[in-house]
Parts: sequence; structure tokens; C-alpha cells
Amino acid sequence: MSGEARTHGSPQRGGGDDRRDAQGRERGAARARGAGQRSESAPSQRAKVTDPARNVAFDVLQEVASSDAYANLVLPPLLRARGIRGRDAAFATELAYGTLRLRGRYDAIISRCVDRPLDQVDPNVLDLLRLGAHQLLGMRVAQHAAVSETVGLARARAGAGSAQFVNAVLRKISRSTLEEWLEVISADAPDDVTRLAITQSHPVWIARAMREALIGTGRSADDLAELLEADNTAPRVTLVARPGLVGRERLAGEVTHDVRGDATTEPGRWAPTALVLSGSDPAAIPAVRHGAAGVQDEGSQLVTLAFAAVPTLPAAPSTPTAGDRSDRAANPDERWLDLCAGPGGKAALLASLAGEQGARIVANEVAPHRARLVEQALAAVPADAVERVQVGDGRRVGVEEPGAYDRVLVDAPCTGLGALRRRPESRWRRTPGDIATLTTLQRELLGSALDAVRPGGVVGYVTCSPHLAETQLVVKDVLAGRDDVEVLDAAAAVRQVAGDDIPLADRTDVQLWPHVHGTDAMHLTLLRRRA
Repeated sequence: MSGEARTHGSPQRGGGDDRRDAQGRERGAARARGAGQRSESAPSQRAKVTDPARNVAFDVLQEVASSDAYANLVLPPLLRARGIRGRDAAFATELAYGTLRLRGRYDAIISRCVDRPLDQVDPNVLDLLRLGAHQLLGMRVAQHAAVSETVGLARARAGAGSAQFVNAVLRKISRSTLEEWLEVISADAPDDVTRLAITQSHPVWIARAMREALIGTGRSADDLAELLEADNTAPRVTLVARPGLVGRERLAGEVTHDVRGDATTEPGRWAPTALVLSGSDPAAIPAVRHGAAGVQDEGSQLVTLAFAAVPTLPAAPSTPTAGDRSDRAANPDERWLDLCAGPGGKAALLASLAGEQGARIVANEVAPHRARLVEQALAAVPADAVERVQVGDGRRVGVEEPGAYDRVLVDAPCTGLGALRRRPESRWRRTPGDIATLTTLQRELLGSALDAVRPGGVVGYVTCSPHLAETQLVVKDVLAGRDDVEVLDAAAAVRQVAGDDIPLADRTDVQLWPHVHGTDAMHLTLLRRRA
């Protein structure tokens, strides 16, 4: 029997007047006994009895919205500060990240359950509705718990009136399954791309750009549904075992012996440095704490390793001097530059490789606070492998140090559309207008890198975006104005690292994909200054 049936169909006990207040309204049994008087507690006190995992997920959404923070930087310290671990931490993580990823889908559903445009709903209340919708439609949470716990959170964080509104909307949402809602919200879509954008929670302009990128890199437009779905799948944590500092097997052993709980590891699919971690906080692993290992997407590792594997060529025909029987005098490969080094993941991997090969790295970063992160990332690398970390504008390096480097990596600032599964809030922050600004910067950085590398040296152009304007078109525009650069076979370099089984298009550049490779959608072009 439902609660309504009990309220309206049961006889009153002890006389009808005992259950009515001074205004003649019927009171529940708890209130009749004087219990359950929520108004006696201030909202800040009531918040303490709400579920900690849901509270922290709500706080993440608030921080992301109010300060343009990234959830992956906000959530871990919140969990640690509040002592949330284990299943509760996993629940909070999925609730926060899942709500951010699927915000567009849930907004389309919520808009059909409220009597006003969403921009007229209080932002805090809208975040509460999104959290509730994700529990109802995207997680294995019992319906009554999803509604009641979210209503309790709303009462504590937004007030009693808002809690009533949240209760009414969530009950409407709960009356249909996810499949039924997806049919409803996509019914009026004018085309397949728009339908996929709505149901898979991507802005339409991003879905269209992804489709163009698939076609432009040799894949089928039919991949779009699978790609967008992959963007909504939580990525696994991948560690990098930095060469010369820790081996992959030893790193796996540290996880097994030094980390409590049910932590497990398995080798990465493509990069020999990659180790996939499950069931543990990376910060609990000694090698990660000390900098011998780090957290780095396998695609990011792979393009870095491929860049470092391509041989340089002599600057010009020459004969080694008497007594110098090595190739190094004729073909130096000892001074490397990471032009856009922050926050330091690729720089640390490059520096560890440089240390093994007798080279040294200069790490350049334009933002001082990010340069400090680079210094921290390089802390475990032998000192003789790091020439310096410098704060400077990468666009000026080619003018200030022409031909000074044997290798230059350009990990260019970009829209980050290749890492939407990892940074789900990015899809809601980026606009088409960002492309023009970023591609101008990317062209200038690539041009500077080509000036900074010596003839015979190698430049790697990397973006964490598959957008054609940020990848192929940037390279095409820069090379159109130069006759001293040749395009190298990046696909061959990646296969040298990953093996011949890695599925790559028949192209000289490389585009990785979440739904194909299980990595972020990293792009790699390799170039060489002609000797």
C-alpha cells in the first residue's frame, strides 16, 4: 500500500483532533508526537546529516560552475579532506563525473518536467535535479533512495521550498525509463547528428566537428555514435612508468605489495610504459608520490614515445674530427625542448627518456604556476637530464634560439575535445569561437618550433583534439609558407612503439580515438627540418 493510501484511507487514532494543528491542518504521526520538526535546525546543521558522498558531488558541481575549475582537480582533495573512501568515494566520483558528462541529456529531460525555461530555474536547484536524474537514469540507485536522498540534499542546501520542487520534478522523471526518455527527447531532432548530440549529451557543434574529423582521418562517419558514447564512459586510470626511474613490472609490484585493498594492475595496450590501475588512489603508490611514475593517459604516452623514437639526421655532410669516432659529432641528438610543457606529464616522460640517451631537456611554459607544476613533475629525473625549466612565450623561442635544439615537442594548447571523457565539463565550456583563437596560437607555436630546431632535427606537433582545424589545417597552413620542412611517417613511428597490430588509418599523421584505441583522441604529426 502506498504512503498516500495510508494517509487518506486509515482511520484516525485517539480522536480526530489529536492529529490537527492550530490551523486545522492534519499532521503526520511524527509531528503529532512533536518529532521531526525540521525548522528547529538551521540549514547548515541539517546539511551535516545528509549523505556525505552526495554532498561532495554537489560541491564539485558548484565549484566547477562558479570558478571554472576542473572536476578532476576539485574532487580528490575534497574526498581526502572529508575522509570519504572506498565505495562512498567511488559513488561520489561517478555521481559528479556522470552528471557533468550527461548534463545535456538530463537538461533535455528536466526541461520536459518543469513549467519554465531552464535558465529561469535557480542554478543550484538545477544542479540538484541533474544529480537526481543521474541517480535515477544513469546509476544503479533504487528509485526511492535517489528521490528521497536528493530531496534531503535539496532541503539542506537550498531550502524547503526548493526541496518540494525537486521532489515533484524527480518523481516525474522516475515515471519513465531511460530508453523511453531518449525517445522523447530525440523525437524532434532534425537530423541524425543532432539526435546523437542530444541523446549522447554533446553540444551539436562538437558532434558535427567529430563527424568531420572521423571522415577526415580515414574513418567512417558511422563511428560517430560509438565515439560519443565512448566520451561518456569513465576512463580507467593509467600510470606511466618513467624509463630509467621505475620499470613497469616493479611499478605493478609496488601496487600489489604497498597499497591496501583490492588494487589491481594490467599492462597498457599500446605503450610499453603504461600500466592500467584499478581499485586504488594513485597517490597511495610510492613511485607516484616520489615522481618515478605518474598518471598519464596511454595515448599521451604513446605519442611522446613515438616522437622520441624518430631519428634525427646530420645537419650537413661532415667528417668526424680526429679521435671522435661516434656519430654524435655529426648527428647530435642531445638537446630537446618541450615548448609547452605544463603541467609536466609529457616533459617528465621526455626527460626520463633523455636521461637514458645522454640528452637533456629544456621545459618551457608560459604560465608561472604551470611552470612550478613542471618542476614538481621533473623532481625525480636525474639533474643532468634537465637543463632548465623556464617561463617564457613559446612563440618567441624560435626567434631567440634559432636552430638551437635537436628535437622540439609542441604539445599545443587546444580545445581538449579529445579528452571529454576525462574532463567532461569542457564540452559545456568550449564554443566554436574558441577555434579561431586557438588555431592562431597553434600556428605561431608550430612555426616557432620549426625555427628553434636545427636542420635535420625533429618537431612533434601534438594536440588532445581531433578537430581538423586544430590538427591537419594548422600543419597545412604552416607548411604552406615554408620549403625547409618534410613530413615524416608518424604512423610508422607509432607502430615502432606499439606494434603492428595498432589500428591506424593509411596516413602519415596519426589520430587516436577513445572508441578504437581506448585512449584520449590524441593527434600526432612529425616533421623534420631539411638539412
